[in-house]
Amino acid sequence: MAKKSYNYAQLEAVAQEMRANADMVFYYEYQVPTATLPTGEVLDLAKEFGNLRTSGRGWPIDEQWIAGAAIGAAVAGSKAVARLPSMAPIYAIEYVQNQAGKIRSMTGGQASMPFVLWQDGAGRSRGSAGQHTDVGCEVLYAQLPGVKVVVPSNAYDAKGLMIAAIRDPDPVVYFDYPEVKAGEQPDVPDEAYTVPLGKAVVRQEGRDVTIVAWAPATVDVNRALPMLAKMGISAEFIDPRSLKPLDVDTIAASVKKTKRLLVVEHGHYTAGFGAHVLSEVVQEVPNVRARRIAFPDVPGPGAAGMMEWLRPDAPKIVDAAAQIVRA
Repeated sequence: MAKKSYNYAQLEAVAQEMRANADMVFYYEYQVPTATLPTGEVLDLAKEFGNLRTSGRGWPIDEQWIAGAAIGAAVAGSKAVARLPSMAPIYAIEYVQNQAGKIRSMTGGQASMPFVLWQDGAGRSRGSAGQHTDVGCEVLYAQLPGVKVVVPSNAYDAKGLMIAAIRDPDPVVYFDYPEVKAGEQPDVPDEAYTVPLGKAVVRQEGRDVTIVAWAPATVDVNRALPMLAKMGISAEFIDPRSLKPLDVDTIAASVKKTKRLLVVEHGHYTAGFGAHVLSEVVQEVPNVRARRIAFPDVPGPGAAGMMEWLRPDAPKIVDAAAQIVRA
């Protein structure tokens, strides 16, 4: 076990699965798959597996071709990963909706779809204008039948969820947000391991309010937790990690204890995935005090100050949690 960057953990997961599966392919646009350990060891998937199994130094800008080629490889019997950049979060959605998500059903289970859409996410932390700040598109994929969706928030989960996604017989959309890659990361084992799809994790135990958030909102919740503690509010923080399937049991068990629920997301407010989380819980837990906060229904602004004003950050989370607890 060694200290590894988030990026190294992800690429190590793909490399280990490619070594175990001789026909597995990894396609991408310009995200050349290299990473370096603090010790200087370089992981270079293009060099190790060559142009037949990777996109080499990168393919031309054509996200639909990349996703379609990977889905075609998976239909033909290979395991396949397609990585698309953050400014193209829905280019693959037609192929996933119309083909990848339905193959197992349409063939009566005779064909599997071992395909992972590794979708880079944008962020809400800087002013990059509308086309480069989209967050929350995971809700679009979560609605598609036959499709699973995961959103890791640290290096350990990033590797474990990637391996679990590659090994799953259904298509998995793996959203990868930049804001969770900075700072201290948990230790990442050298060997291959999985983080189960559909299993949430309790990041902090508490008694007064349950906070549910996934990347990149996990960054803001982690900043808010010490602030809440100073106010005497004991918050239980749950990171779903897997949005579909969603671990409703773990979340509901927490809310039964705290009687209060706050859902935080960086996606847009209207029809955001947080609304689904809230609806699932209120059906399981009667008389719960519930609230959700999200990014307003506007494109991300270019001005960094405006982005900070709109973002559901730590002070907004603290205020929302305090209102629920003190109501």
